[in-house]
Amino acid sequence: MLVLPQELTQAQASACLALLVQGLRSQSGPEVVVDASALHRFDSAALAVLLEFRRQSVALGKRFSVRGLPARLGDLATLYGIVELLPCAPPALVK
Repeated sequence: MLVLPQELTQAQASACLALLVQGLRSQSGPEVVVDASALHRFDSAALAVLLEFRRQSVALGKRFSVRGLPARLGDLATLYGIVELLPCAPPALVK
């Protein structure tokens, strides 16, 4: 699982995407999950990062999902009409 930082605005978008793509190369399974539960400060650039990362994941034949998408970011995705492109992963099992 790949984890988003606490803050993801336009200022951090390029660096965050680069780290996600680097992490994508180390994901050996058929699915990649991005954990957004730590994300507290964001703007629409967070959606752009997730969409581009989704595009790159799918291009590699991997299923893409997001865990812990903040409600406000989900609302923004709904407003933009792209929420269906950010499928929710099931919650992590606590051991």
